[in-house]
Amino acid sequence: MKRLLHCLGCALCVTGVVFVVLRLKTYSHQVDISIFDATAWTIIGLFALIYGAANALLARAWWHILNFLKVNTDWKWAIKTYGLSQLAKYVPGNIFHLAGRQALGMAAGFKAPPLVKSAVWELGLIAVAGTIYGLLAVPLLFPDLSLWISFALFVVISVLLVVTLCPLLSPSIGVALIWQMTFLAISGTVFIATLSAVTPTTIGLVGLPAFCGAYVIAWLAGLLTPGAPAGVGVREMVLLFLLGGRIEQADLLLAVVLGRLVTVIGDLLFFFVSTALKAPLNSNDTVKTL
Repeated sequence: MKRLLHCLGCALCVTGVVFVVLRLKTYSHQVDISIFDATAWTIIGLFALIYGAANALLARAWWHILNFLKVNTDWKWAIKTYGLSQLAKYVPGNIFHLAGRQALGMAAGFKAPPLVKSAVWELGLIAVAGTIYGLLAVPLLFPDLSLWISFALFVVISVLLVVTLCPLLSPSIGVALIWQMTFLAISGTVFIATLSAVTPTTIGLVGLPAFCGAYVIAWLAGLLTPGAPAGVGVREMVLLFLLGGRIEQADLLLAVVLGRLVTVIGDLLFFFVSTALKAPLNSNDTVKTL
């Protein structure tokens, strides 16, 4: 049974790789590569590396959630399992990365119920984190609201939530939320940097939190939309709605496509690193590490 589950998890991982390759082919046709020189592509590659490395923060958050659910496993196993299964989010249905993680976890000897609960907790926490980031984007819809006020609310609510979750539930949940929020901050920053590289419009230091919040809300909408592989289409629609009045539509669309290219390459790099990572294969071999 464990062998069958392991094969199922691996099959979903391979399927994810296939869909990522197809997605890269699609995005390459949407971008006129002749307008970018070697320096520009080097910068885009750097953004992909940063995003790929940031995926480890999501894996770390999942590991803390597993600890909260009394699934004591090795950190290397958690990041390897997370990285191997993550590409399956590009398979239509937007749930197969969770199914792959479930299959690999059960193949390693862990019980099904806590693994299912870990997926629910992960989605719930990141939905909360993304909603908090939405506060930063409110001034884009209501210009009368000060950017500084929205930023202050974001900081205060974030701190209060973490401080409340640690004693109320577990320090592991509070730490998991911190890792998720850090990932979202990095993702938003990478998108802003990509946008700045293709548009002459000056975003300005004050506008950075609002643009970051807009990207996170778009990312979250794509994540939570059933059937949308990695949020394809949904993320773009939300970004056009929130930022279309501030950035030239052609520049914004180009940034969105390049942003997709960056995230797909980053996810692929994270997958390859996870594949090469040596980790325990089953629950009997795992030792809880920091």
